[in-house]
Amino acid sequence: MFIDSLNHDGLTLFSEMLDIPCPSGHEDRMAAFLSTRLEGMGFSPESDASGNVIVRLDGNEPDRPTICFAAHMDEIGMTVTQILFDGSLRVERLGGLIPWKIGETAVSVIGDGEEVTGMLSMGSGHSRKTVDAGPSWESARILTGRSPQALAKLGIRVGAAAVPAQGVRGPFVFGDESFPWVGAWTFDNRLAITCCLLALATFQQGGIKPRSPLTLVFTVEEEIGCLGAKGFASREKPEVFIAVDGSPLVPECPLQMDGRPAIRSRDGAATYDQRLLQEIRQISATAGVDLQPVVYAGASSDASLVYSIGASPRVACLGYVRESSHGFEVAPLSAFDFLTTTLIALFAQL
Repeated sequence: MFIDSLNHDGLTLFSEMLDIPCPSGHEDRMAAFLSTRLEGMGFSPESDASGNVIVRLDGNEPDRPTICFAAHMDEIGMTVTQILFDGSLRVERLGGLIPWKIGETAVSVIGDGEEVTGMLSMGSGHSRKTVDAGPSWESARILTGRSPQALAKLGIRVGAAAVPAQGVRGPFVFGDESFPWVGAWTFDNRLAITCCLLALATFQQGGIKPRSPLTLVFTVEEEIGCLGAKGFASREKPEVFIAVDGSPLVPECPLQMDGRPAIRSRDGAATYDQRLLQEIRQISATAGVDLQPVVYAGASSDASLVYSIGASPRVACLGYVRESSHGFEVAPLSAFDFLTTTLIALFAQL
């Protein structure tokens, strides 16, 4: 199924962002893309010292508390920990990446100067030791085909990051043409950013103002501790902080893969504001989207970790439901539409 033939604004924008590698700590290119995009839409984005990208909208009721929505820019990946004599790279996870989720694949290593293509290897399939042990970061190497000296000239050093190469990231559209699915490495969290931008475009094109003063912040380093969100919220102290992020489909959480977003009641870091949860669900239902409540024993979000440090008293987290989280993620194409519809309603009415 060809993406262009679908003529889907959300998927087109998502595909653009999927071509921008954005591992934690290396968000500069994504931040520049978003700033340029927002300026083209008529907004005046700001950047703070951490690298967060911030957009502010005046509200029709300026005395109401500011509502802050956050969507993180960074993705999981790998960090180079050692450059070996043959030019291969030892790596460790950056964020919650598990070796068997990525497997052996082409990767892009992001240097200070250039990106270098390599192949992630987990060792030989003909070695009993390797086969019995299974994939691990200890056995993982990125094969570069270059000498350490050549890599140094390209800015590849210890601390460089790596992610799957552009050609293997997708997106891929498949399934029934009446209800297509999308697979990509990864939705987390470009899908949320896409929907935030589409919602902002609706406001700008329609001359719509939110009810309350509204701040959107595209945050850095969520995957390694929600560091950008913590810094932003500690400084600005928003009364309401809402993360827009993925909702993983796990066996113990009976979510439906029908495109409807989920909203967290609790996760591993916090219990969310239940009155705020009810208000969000009511607004979304009025817009025609019935949000799915969910409880996670693990996981966290920008919102729950902001709450955990006392930087915002009222928090929520909602977002797209996806299969194969922190890997080659899958969701119905309708996930873009449902989440965008919900965000438009929330921006307007909260």
